[in-house]
Amino acid sequence: MWNSQEKEAFLKTLEGSVPYLTEEKKGRLLTYAAYVVEQNEMINLTAITKPEEFAIKHIIDSLMVLEHVDLAGKTVIDVGTGAGMPGLIWACVCDDTEFLLLDSLNKRIAFLERAILLLGLKNVRTVHARAEDAGRDKNLRGKFQVATARAVASLSVLLEYCLPFVEVGGAFAALKGPDVDEEVRGSANALKVLGGEISEIASYDLPQGMGSRSLIMVKKVAQTPKTYPRKAGTPNKTPL
Repeated sequence: MWNSQEKEAFLKTLEGSVPYLTEEKKGRLLTYAAYVVEQNEMINLTAITKPEEFAIKHIIDSLMVLEHVDLAGKTVIDVGTGAGMPGLIWACVCDDTEFLLLDSLNKRIAFLERAILLLGLKNVRTVHARAEDAGRDKNLRGKFQVATARAVASLSVLLEYCLPFVEVGGAFAALKGPDVDEEVRGSANALKVLGGEISEIASYDLPQGMGSRSLIMVKKVAQTPKTYPRKAGTPNKTPL
């Protein structure tokens, strides 16, 4: 668990890069981060536990994306959310947006449910399922204006996981590392088959020299054929 000095270091790092946050939202993010670190002793949630590094590599990294994605009033699904990154982080600052956090591991969903209660958030719900199964659920398929995933799989695989959830005209935001050229080239067939079109590729540097990131924005331009996603495990083993 973080002591008072570590919590202060987290807030100072956060305020240096995201000065627009209200005191309430900064407090939520601190509560969330400290809870992740506390629970990390029992559940493997993150390898990053130092306050400054957590603030930059998890919180600020997730929030920088919002310069390119308009979430106001939208419905958002975070596929393979893990510890709630970026979905739960976004939910802490986007009060008028509805979020669904999807993960295949039940113990992570249990953690997220506890975190949501701790944070007092009313705009988040969870679902325990594999993306391939949830993408065929009529209550979820095509029901979201935005889908996102952070460091889950290659782009061609992510497209099959995520585009089925998105309504035509909506978007998929893929949070990636610095080198995405090969992934983008390798995604041409998946984009064509699944009804997507890359609308933007943004690159940005994290504060304090802690690395570079890329954001790939995909617009949903056509309905995804009913045969996708394929059965669980297939997209990863045999990417489009």
